[in-house]
Amino acid sequence: MGCGLETSGDRALDEHIIIVGAGHGGVQAAASLREEGYAGKLTLISADPELPYHKPPLSKAFLKALDAEPQILKAQAFYDAQGIDLRLGETVTAIDPEAHTLTLSDGSVLHWSRLLLATGAHARPLSVPGADLDGVFYLRDCADARQLREAAETAQNVVVVGGGFIGLEAAATMAMAGKRVRVVEAAERLLGRAVSARIAAHMLAYHESLGCEVITGAGVERLIGENGRVRALVTSDGQELAADLVLVGIGALPNTTLAEQAGLVCDNGIRVDAACRTSAPDIYAIGDCVSFPHVAAERFLRLESVQNATDQARCAAKAMLGQETAFDAVAWFWSDQGERKLQMVGLPFGVDREIVAGEAESGAFSVYLFSGDRLVAVETVNRPGEHMLGRRMLAAGFSPSEAQILEGPAALKAAFMGKA
Repeated sequence: MGCGLETSGDRALDEHIIIVGAGHGGVQAAASLREEGYAGKLTLISADPELPYHKPPLSKAFLKALDAEPQILKAQAFYDAQGIDLRLGETVTAIDPEAHTLTLSDGSVLHWSRLLLATGAHARPLSVPGADLDGVFYLRDCADARQLREAAETAQNVVVVGGGFIGLEAAATMAMAGKRVRVVEAAERLLGRAVSARIAAHMLAYHESLGCEVITGAGVERLIGENGRVRALVTSDGQELAADLVLVGIGALPNTTLAEQAGLVCDNGIRVDAACRTSAPDIYAIGDCVSFPHVAAERFLRLESVQNATDQARCAAKAMLGQETAFDAVAWFWSDQGERKLQMVGLPFGVDREIVAGEAESGAFSVYLFSGDRLVAVETVNRPGEHMLGRRMLAAGFSPSEAQILEGPAALKAAFMGKA
């Protein structure tokens, strides 16, 4: 296996790519570097002591059973076989772009020839009186999920702050386990930043059918404690909700401290170009921590999704090896909430028209979102095949007519295949 970096003489022996962050993006980047032929030294550093694992199940299946273990991304044998030095439970405290070094929390210094930051994001904190009481949880990693799962075993009154994906996934899981669940969302509807009003209304009705009480248009004023533990939550409109467990899911903030201290340009994340290059030579960044130029949206965006992180990882691996590349993958997302599989593809910017296929009452339908005559996004509930077709259509730049959509998935696929 030849080294993919341009080297001369014995310089190849000094090549060392370091990846900071071992989530989906970091692990994929390490794998892609080897797949692309990089044979130099490769180190993957993770602050998490766990073998890298899938994050999405933490708010769903992982909460259902006390003995459930995280679903690992790759077995240890993979890292050993690929010559990837996986360092778990280690934290990077500083980066020196000029010296091409980084410092670990134990004081040791590592030299790199290329550096990839895949530092992810952290939970946005709830900044109200009582937010530091016992019984208040966030959900970003396996340690969080274990603590939440243990507390949920005995909790009866659960309040979820935030009507986004993580909050609603956990709310559905706990409601189906027999808990009394209330969801408090500051916006006027659920999933306001992620889906259309039609999908949001359907998910509201579904959660209410599970027994969840959903309160929209209200923030959190304070949490009330007793003997250091949360007892109730008071909303901004004065409602006092009994709570022996509070889960906060009000968004995430990019982990940019290392990049900022190193002098990298940051603006709602680490700013990168289409090849995932930062403002510093030989430093790249991917995933939830980056703001990148999105081709279809024609603006800089920061996206929080497994798909975005892994696709950017493949792009960054090529760029680090000197290959011409530009990130232009179609964005797609998913959320499993109880018996509802919600899938989205594309980004709903400039939407002025929507076409609904199927009946929401059946629990399986789709919403096609257009900007003028151009299809920009497809949202599906319990229609995975149609979601996959939407991904193919958007990648090909195909915009169907209303008649083609309403004829049904088979006719729509035939129309696309005939013009793709």
